[in-house]
Amino acid sequence: MEVAQPNFNEDLTEFKALAESAAVKILSTISGKLPAPNAKLFVGSGKADEIASQVGILNAEVVLFNHRLTAAQGRNLEKLLNCRVLDRTELILDIFAQRARTFEGKLQVELAQLQHMSSRLVRGWTHLERQKGGIGLRGPGETQLETDRRLVSGKIQFIKKRLEKVLKQRQQSRRSRQKSAIPSVSLVGYTNAGKSTLFNLLTKGEVYVANQLFATLDPTHRQVQIAPIGSVIMADTVGFIRDLPHDLIAAFRATL
Repeated sequence: MEVAQPNFNEDLTEFKALAESAAVKILSTISGKLPAPNAKLFVGSGKADEIASQVGILNAEVVLFNHRLTAAQGRNLEKLLNCRVLDRTELILDIFAQRARTFEGKLQVELAQLQHMSSRLVRGWTHLERQKGGIGLRGPGETQLETDRRLVSGKIQFIKKRLEKVLKQRQQSRRSRQKSAIPSVSLVGYTNAGKSTLFNLLTKGEVYVANQLFATLDPTHRQVQIAPIGSVIMADTVGFIRDLPHDLIAAFRATL
């Protein structure tokens, strides 16, 4: 939906590429102008009915929104459409989960997913507010929502501690490279622009390359000889995209 978006067509093209990168088969695209998001469904009731009609006709299993939905909006839409609903943040998180290859990458994706889940628990799980204290992992007098929050929060803190160690190791490696006085060159740019392909050509490396968004989630460094400069440390990096979820940026701080 176009909500004060000056580059709507570009955003839509990018969103389709995101969907395809997540192995989603696009059956239909529904767009329109929206003065302001609807608090209940994000879209108006008429547009929601149009989406529901297309879901029924095409037998769609999932509906993607190129916007960030609140927990309540997502829940209301799933009830109305009778299928799974994912917003832009959840779609990108899903892609990152598919692409993560290293232990560090998987930890960072899990952290981002848990942080996103935590925000959904805060806003959308009030229907689980039932007093059943003292059962299982729950503390005395603790509601289900409070239990879920506590468990997710504990897992988040555990992963953050592990990633802090990764961050310290990366910082040590960075300091070592700086002391060596060898210049560093980072390949930066939009995701799927060809950074990893160029990196392999320059370094004769074998970094994973694919014609898909976010094929690279783990920065790679290689020392290479470039005339007339001499030795250079070349870095392949995670690509950019519009409106990258803040949870992901924070989670990937250790390796960005």
